[in-house]
Amino acid sequence: MIRLENVTKTFGTGASALIELTLAIEKGEFVFVVGPSGSGKTTLLRLLIHDMVPTTGSIFLGDLDITKIPNSKIPHLRKRIGVVFQDLKMLMDRTIFENIMLPLEMANLDQKAAKEQVSKILEQVGIGEHKDKFPVQLSGGELQRAAIARALVFSPEILLADEPTGNLDATTSWEIVKLLQDINALGTTVVMATHNTDVVNSLLKRVITLEKGSLKKDEKPKSHSEKKEKETVKPEGVLK
Repeated sequence: MIRLENVTKTFGTGASALIELTLAIEKGEFVFVVGPSGSGKTTLLRLLIHDMVPTTGSIFLGDLDITKIPNSKIPHLRKRIGVVFQDLKMLMDRTIFENIMLPLEMANLDQKAAKEQVSKILEQVGIGEHKDKFPVQLSGGELQRAAIARALVFSPEILLADEPTGNLDATTSWEIVKLLQDINALGTTVVMATHNTDVVNSLLKRVITLEKGSLKKDEKPKSHSEKKEKETVKPEGVLK
């Protein structure tokens, strides 16, 4: 579904955020993208929604090379790829319902259909009772759910989540990850950039590790038995 071929992104300063990155993500996968700050995680997500374009290389969504699409086609691309931004980008002077309604209004969707879609999505993410509240009235976890709801309004094929558990406590983090898993189970491809090693190590998902803009590791999901075996293997020289 998503394919990057020799993608490099170099900024005007000469610094490269990504270097010759080649990888593919299949339809329906749940993938973690990990790495230290500055490794290129956010740049990768921004490239996927054409928020920036690579210096060299190609990015495909199916058979479409999104690096070559005209500006007029970008809104259509962003209906196919929902994004949960690290800073959430909620409008503080609008209610949660209005925040999630806004993309549909901008797309000139029928008002009745749009309202029904927003109500459905709010219930799906578990904050239907908070629809008339303003962002400042919600907890961190509720705000994250609202941001996920907004990313889902066009029923995207792909959901990108940039550090969705970054400012949350452990319990709330797991609730958000469970929600993302539920969304993935319905067929949506999920790509989650994260520093949360507890979540990454606990779930049996593919892990793409970036380091200084390059692909360091691409680890396929392990079964529970493989994970247990790896955890119980003792290094050579250690007495039983």
